[in-house]
Amino acid sequence: MGLGKVAFWLVVVVAGAFGYAVMNPAMVETRAPGWTKWSDGIRVFAANHGIGAKPPAPAATGGPRANVSVETATRGPVAYRLSAVGTVQPIVSVAVRTRIDAQIASVEKPDGAAVKAGDVLVRLDDRQLVTQIRQNEALLQKDQAAVEQSTRDTSRAATLVSTGSGPTLNVQNAQTALKAAQAAVASDQALLDNLRVQETWYTLSAPISGRLGVFTSKTGNIVRAADTTANGVLTTINQMSPIYVAFPIPQVDLGKLREALKLGPVKLVATPQGGEKTAAGEISEIDNLIDSGTGTVTIRATFKNADELLWPGQLCNLDITLWTDPDDVTVSRRAPVESNSADYVFVVDDKAVAHKVKITVGRLQDNRYVVSSGLVGGETVVDDGKDFLADGARVNIKDAPGAKAAAP
Repeated sequence: MGLGKVAFWLVVVVAGAFGYAVMNPAMVETRAPGWTKWSDGIRVFAANHGIGAKPPAPAATGGPRANVSVETATRGPVAYRLSAVGTVQPIVSVAVRTRIDAQIASVEKPDGAAVKAGDVLVRLDDRQLVTQIRQNEALLQKDQAAVEQSTRDTSRAATLVSTGSGPTLNVQNAQTALKAAQAAVASDQALLDNLRVQETWYTLSAPISGRLGVFTSKTGNIVRAADTTANGVLTTINQMSPIYVAFPIPQVDLGKLREALKLGPVKLVATPQGGEKTAAGEISEIDNLIDSGTGTVTIRATFKNADELLWPGQLCNLDITLWTDPDDVTVSRRAPVESNSADYVFVVDDKAVAHKVKITVGRLQDNRYVVSSGLVGGETVVDDGKDFLADGARVNIKDAPGAKAAAP
């Protein structure tokens, strides 16, 4: 071995011994004062920069206690609920239009008013039609008088023929004149009935009960039946009670919803966005087609809405209860620990020792997991601080609202 290699390995050995002496606190007492001061400075520098630092080991039996928060695994009824955002829709909406060309004589209801079926909304100028009706009434009276005259003529001609004082032709002519007069009366009556039907078009009434929109034309404006623009609709009536709320649900939930409907009416609660009041309703319709683009199906629910809490076009948050499982165990969503083999939780016993318990996690409902196996309810489960625990670790339960304190 050459002198160069001997010198190299000598330096390595000396440096290693020097580093061990510097970093080993047990040798502090054997060092000279000046040496100790200098080496302590090196150790402080190394500690501040993470040199030689080791991560803390999980708390285990016999070691320091880990601080954790706990909660109690609950057992009881758990509702199977869905959440959605829906839009309020009127069941019936009617656009009020004119069937004739006329001038608006008066608007009988203010914009946005609540109306009942049959209430007068708009009156049109019907003076010309009223005059025609009177003219045809007079014509009808004239033709009715002609019928009376023909009836008398027929009777007199028949009397003369029966006594041999007149020819049969007179009777026949009188009978023909009577039939013509009767036909004229029937024609007059039909024309008069037609005019009276048209007279109703001059009074626009509400066909349904509901709430009016804004009138597009006011008193004095000319309205036309052939107007296809927005102004052709004088106003719109939306039925307010009952009313629909339409909302989409994922197609994966459609089967559960249909199963729930077989058991009875499915209740739901609607909360208008921005408000606190709620309205209760029932699901009434399922659309017959799933939207392939979104993977959702539209559902309609019916609400009585007597207080008009729900307004057409309004967005609502919906809470749909499909059914209620009578006896489920649930834990906080923070409690389960996922692993490749199985999910588990840490259960704290009366001696403040945490034990790992395998569980089977079901659905998430109201920020709590339904546990189908592994727990029976009433266990004290760690929900915060579980990342620093090992099976059999001793714990120190922190004060937390609703936490179940274990004995130290």
